[in-house]
Amino acid sequence: MSQTVDYIVVGAGSAGCVLANRLSENGRHAVCLLEAGPPDRYPWIHIPIGYGKTMFHKTVNWGFYTDPDPNMLDRRIYWPRGRTLGGCSAINGLIYVRGQRQDYDHWAALGNPGWGWDECLPYFRKLENNDLGEGPTHGTAGPLNATSIDSRHPLVDAFIEAGQRLGVPYREDFNTGEQEGAGYYQLTTRKGWRCSTAVAYLRPARGRPNLRIETDAHATAILFEGRRAIGVRYMQGGRSCTVLARREVLLCAGALQSPQLLQLSGVGPAPLLQSLGVQVVHALPGVGENLQDHLQVRLIYEVSKPITTNDQLRTLSGKARMGLEWLLFRKGPLAIGINQGAMFCRALPDESATPDTQFHFSTLSADMAGGNVHPFSGCTYSVCQLRPESRGSVRIRSTDPFEPPSMQPNYLSTELDQRSAVAAVKFARSVAQAEPMRGLMKREFRPGDAVRSDDEILHFCRQYGATIFHPSGTARMGPARDALAVVDARLRVHGVAGLRVVDCSIMPTLVSGNTNVPVVMVAERAADFILEDARREVPVGAAA
Repeated sequence: MSQTVDYIVVGAGSAGCVLANRLSENGRHAVCLLEAGPPDRYPWIHIPIGYGKTMFHKTVNWGFYTDPDPNMLDRRIYWPRGRTLGGCSAINGLIYVRGQRQDYDHWAALGNPGWGWDECLPYFRKLENNDLGEGPTHGTAGPLNATSIDSRHPLVDAFIEAGQRLGVPYREDFNTGEQEGAGYYQLTTRKGWRCSTAVAYLRPARGRPNLRIETDAHATAILFEGRRAIGVRYMQGGRSCTVLARREVLLCAGALQSPQLLQLSGVGPAPLLQSLGVQVVHALPGVGENLQDHLQVRLIYEVSKPITTNDQLRTLSGKARMGLEWLLFRKGPLAIGINQGAMFCRALPDESATPDTQFHFSTLSADMAGGNVHPFSGCTYSVCQLRPESRGSVRIRSTDPFEPPSMQPNYLSTELDQRSAVAAVKFARSVAQAEPMRGLMKREFRPGDAVRSDDEILHFCRQYGATIFHPSGTARMGPARDALAVVDARLRVHGVAGLRVVDCSIMPTLVSGNTNVPVVMVAERAADFILEDARREVPVGAAA
């Protein structure tokens, strides 16, 4: 394939793999996919519980840290991001969640026509192969598997029942647009293996002659002619390489690196770019702003019976049993991952018409997600506020494309976010004290009985809170009249031609839950936009 293609996709993550497949499947368009990381050959990527192995892996994980956050006792928060084919879908917690109907209707109400729940639902159905079966809200012909957890765990069952005692109903399906309830998550797994977007979308497309995949190819700049994006410069094997686009450059590098690349290339807040000597191609003040994330607060309990994953992982015999169960039957903890129990509830019921808090309940415990398990039988109640008000930013520090940008989340910077965090911790404690959980909880290890008042709970949230890996919003979708909007409703970057952003960056506001599946939906929609526009437009350099 020549150095000139129709489409350049920057980033082979949750969105990029989707675009690479959809844009190349008709055979008419030449596509080049650039991925800064290596191929997804590391074995633990593909085993669901391998999440713990990839969390700090220096090759397949960018391993970013935020700036010191004054709202979090000046702590720098670890932000893992996928750096391999499949991106974050290759290293995430595998949770299959879409969000609430109201999330998408809110996007549309902000001036983004076509992004309401009813318009997005056909794309959610298109992308999935859901073992709940075909129906009004589910599909079975898509590439991405949605797999129900069929092996029940006594701790998770007790967690669900305790929720019911507190008025949270049982829910089998969290993906109909309505979430309130407790149950088991569905996972992006296939027959006991992780089903990343590299597996679901890229693997079937790899043999196409019109698709070129470049790994270990770090994009360093978008190339412009005037205000039209015409290509990408990237580093590979110590060499500077260039690929040109007849039609479009598509940024799928994620909520941290898509705005970074835009800023490095001269699209972003003019004062920031000028202060670093970057030539301004187009002043767009919203690039890198509107950063939002779900803050995870984890309560850890010691369990009174040796029935936790901690107990299995602490002994060689336990590990051997887990390994054999997976090798022989593709079942057990290795096939499920970390989090099984789901709950979407209203920790502030007088203020929230729909669930405002999400639980990830885990049958193991560790000091941090992906860390070594504790030397006791343990479980974790992880809670997060679904619709935080706090906003941060992503801004380049220099013109060096290999230097991570400044990342400032500003967690817990609003009064609502602070009250929500405190209320979520209190609700988690209520679940732990409701039967039948109460009879299984030996003691609260963290935060512990000494932490009681609202001020003490808030301090605990600042001291131990961490990302649940959903940074979003830094190239937000909105109409041109929105001063901080970066892309329009067809994900085209305002003020320039031939350039779109297709990833978590475009979310005007966070969805209520995990972001992987919504990003796949966004990419499926974007592929249709791009192909529709291609049928109407003449590519650069072609005869009219």
